[in-house]
Amino acid sequence: MIVDSAIYRDGRRTEGPADLSDALEGARAADAGDAFLWIGLHEPTEQEFSRVTSEFGLHPLAVEDALRAHQRPKLEVYDDSLFVVIKPVVYEPESDTVSADELMVFIGDSFVVTVRHGESAPLAAVRLRLEAEPEVLKQGPTAVLYAVSDAIVDHYIDVAAELQVDLEELETQVFAPSGAGDSTNSAARIYTFKRQVLEFRRATGPLSSPMTRLASAGVPFVHEQAQPFFRDVSDHLTRVNEQVEGLDRLLSDILSAHLAQMGVRQNDDMRKISAWAAMAAVPTMVAGVYGMNFDHMPELHWPWTYPAVIALMGCAVVGLYRLFKRRGWL
Repeated sequence: MIVDSAIYRDGRRTEGPADLSDALEGARAADAGDAFLWIGLHEPTEQEFSRVTSEFGLHPLAVEDALRAHQRPKLEVYDDSLFVVIKPVVYEPESDTVSADELMVFIGDSFVVTVRHGESAPLAAVRLRLEAEPEVLKQGPTAVLYAVSDAIVDHYIDVAAELQVDLEELETQVFAPSGAGDSTNSAARIYTFKRQVLEFRRATGPLSSPMTRLASAGVPFVHEQAQPFFRDVSDHLTRVNEQVEGLDRLLSDILSAHLAQMGVRQNDDMRKISAWAAMAAVPTMVAGVYGMNFDHMPELHWPWTYPAVIALMGCAVVGLYRLFKRRGWL
């Protein structure tokens, strides 16, 4: 559905005609100056979007991508429009999860069409911020594309900071001495966190190429004076991608260290088990020998045989215990 629609003249909002064709003609009129039409849609149906497609002459392939969603961040140039896909992300502190939605932006001759899928990228705040800065809005549709991409990338920085805090907490929990018996849960938490970082990476990584292109010259429908601003967005995105790379590498290191730690603990447990088994084996062997039903056995009829055998078994167990203790097996 159409969430908002307005014509902007000289950086100020004016309510245009309800009919899209009349509104676009008004924005393109010779006396309109730097006017342009901005239409915002949220999860439109094919029938709802067909009106916009016919009025603005959007390319069928771009329209198909905008309707179906599930696209990678990208920038595509068509004859009559520029098509940009950006994936906003949302961090849920209660569940420590990252989810990504999609935002498509069409810009062309005196028009901007934004198509939003999901609830994570409401553009009302961006629109209000732009309307409070008429000098920026005078740059036309390029100003909208810059403001949208800048807001989303700035939110990437916030999400990366939240993930860094969660990673430090996870690292503390995994390597805490009290977590020695929680190895399975620790590995599960690491894998779950790695999935969240991967979801974040899918949104930030592919966006680098479109931002680099927008910051360079020769991109149609992009104002030349906007190139430094897109370079700033690209720099911020580069910093985010470096943070994501660092998070991913550190998670891999934590997982490797955790698995090595589990191996050491298992070896310690096996040594303890082996030591106790060895101490139990000696008296078992002696008792087994003297438990055989033979009449002719050495020392079988001596009066001190029983206490002597018990003392021998006790001394053997104590000797083994001291030996294993000295070697760190117990």
